[in-house]
Amino acid sequence: MLKQAQRNELSLTQKLSQRQILLMKLLQIPTVMLEQRINEELEQNPALEIVEETPNDHTDDNTLTAENQNEDVNDEHTDENDDTDDDYNSNDDVESYFMEIGDDNEDNNFEYNYYTHEQQLADEKKAAYMEASYVSDESYQEILLAQLGMFDLSEEDRKILTYIIGSIDDSGLLTRTTTEMANDLLFSMNIQTKPQHIEELLVNVVHKLDPAGSGAKDLRECLSLQLERLPETEDVIIAKHILNNDKCFLEFTKKHYTKLQQRLKCTDEELSKAINCIVNLDPRPGNILQKNNNSFIVPDFEVMIDEKTQEIQLTMPDMNLPKLQVSKLYTNMNAQLKENKTIDTAQRKEAMQFVRQKRQAAQWFIEALEQRESTLYRTMWEIIQHQKEFFLSGDKKQLKPMILKDIATCVGSDVSTISRVVKQKYVQTPYGIIPLKFFFSESIHKEDGEEVSSRKIKEIITEAINNENRNEPLTDGALCQKLNEAGYKLARRTVAKYRESLGFPVARLRK
Repeated sequence: MLKQAQRNELSLTQKLSQRQILLMKLLQIPTVMLEQRINEELEQNPALEIVEETPNDHTDDNTLTAENQNEDVNDEHTDENDDTDDDYNSNDDVESYFMEIGDDNEDNNFEYNYYTHEQQLADEKKAAYMEASYVSDESYQEILLAQLGMFDLSEEDRKILTYIIGSIDDSGLLTRTTTEMANDLLFSMNIQTKPQHIEELLVNVVHKLDPAGSGAKDLRECLSLQLERLPETEDVIIAKHILNNDKCFLEFTKKHYTKLQQRLKCTDEELSKAINCIVNLDPRPGNILQKNNNSFIVPDFEVMIDEKTQEIQLTMPDMNLPKLQVSKLYTNMNAQLKENKTIDTAQRKEAMQFVRQKRQAAQWFIEALEQRESTLYRTMWEIIQHQKEFFLSGDKKQLKPMILKDIATCVGSDVSTISRVVKQKYVQTPYGIIPLKFFFSESIHKEDGEEVSSRKIKEIITEAINNENRNEPLTDGALCQKLNEAGYKLARRTVAKYRESLGFPVARLRK
């Protein structure tokens, strides 16, 4: 007997439009690199041009106004120059155009180099603001992402590796387990993969990236990965035994060198060389960011406090970015082509398609720049509102717990959008230049139910260690007791985690 069965499957997929992709890419770019990106677009799209201002012209149709700063960045704009009477569709061509200009910079690996723009630096306003900049380098994660091009990867593996690298903190250690990452990839990116596959990508790709030790799960693995890159000398072999053997590693951390020497059956000199080999390794490979001072970062926002009213004022430096418009020549070119009878129909249609494509791409780029400025401004303003006590006092203990979702809800954007806004963005405050990611932290509950930021815990630990008796440094247990007495019920291992993240060694090494 035949049976008839009906199977209904419902799948939900999300596909970003090319305009959204363009906006996402622009959001990630620091303001100081926006000029370079605009110049690239001007070179590639003849329908885009710089507005030539006259001395009496102080307005710009494409400049963001106070009214449109509150517009939704996801609003779709209509193309006023759209030729609805054309009997062809250029969507595919526009899509190809944006993919062409975007794919080469998929990871947004920008170099900060101001010396190629000395003519702009001559401007007083720009030069004055540059004085507030400080030396830094491209992000550690971008350094890792740029190296993925050396591997033959599938599109899915590239996405997984991008997520893995995003889970590596600034010290170089992996902050999430392979199981957690597999779950996140499934729910957030609809990528189904197994923890074992993520582990394979870690071993075969991430652990082979420079600087050595990147993506390790803990300090021990970080050091071991660096040893694997060194020539197989006698001291390196002994150093590997120390790190790979649990008992040897425990004796090494406790400085029980006599027991360690007996276990390894080596001479004093051999042990000394092996220990020096380990000590000279980099426990924080991600700190490459602080080792190179070859470039600059300029703040994307400036916050000032009115001394009389205590009102917070937020501004965004424009860095004298060029003002753009759609070329008037291209605006009128379609009508001219229609009237031109000297070329055949096929050639005329092809030319009209090209003109329309470039003109539409230029319009989208201008609108994306406006949306970028609006999104950045509103995101920074919401951060200020959440952390108002800090901006008024400069006291880090006044920082409140805040995650990306909190700001995304207020702004009305997706968490991924806010993540792009925060990435590599800095704000000039009365207390110095601060990265936006500094304002985000986890929450901890006190005994009385009050919710505080994990940064406040770190400030208390820092203050306690800086004021401790060097002859009798505070152990993790003693730090834990101090926090418990202050109303913060934390486990000793949690306190140890915060201490390590602050860069303080264990008590016995602080004598």
